[in-house]
Amino acid sequence: MNWKDRCFLSLDEEKLFEDSGHRTRFFELLDCYGDYPFFTRGLCKCMYLSAWDEEHFAIMLETLSAMSLGRETDTEDMRIQGDTLAEVQPDAEYYVYQLSNSFLDNCTFTLPQNAKIEPEQRRIIEQALKAAALIDSI
Repeated sequence: MNWKDRCFLSLDEEKLFEDSGHRTRFFELLDCYGDYPFFTRGLCKCMYLSAWDEEHFAIMLETLSAMSLGRETDTEDMRIQGDTLAEVQPDAEYYVYQLSNSFLDNCTFTLPQNAKIEPEQRRIIEQALKAAALIDSI
């Protein structure tokens, strides 16, 4: 079994997918882009996070499509785009983009205690951090 399959199955076994849509969107991203030279564990974590809903999935799909057509070999441009997008987001979305950037940078992310976000966004971040730890262990 290859790494992509182990990753997907591990996340599924740990029940880290919110619903079948989340599972399907993540699988599609992993299956389509997991063999490109720019694919990393950090990008895999971003894929998990972006697959949470249709809106973020569409942004990720557009970004990865452009990267594959441009024959990118790393996620540097994606990281720059993440900074740009983070700066124009309201509180909760800002932290989601910061989390994505920390995944790309392979850095630890800690949600500030005083972050003004709804419980649902906090849960998404917490689940993404659990998934990230699992992805790192594979």
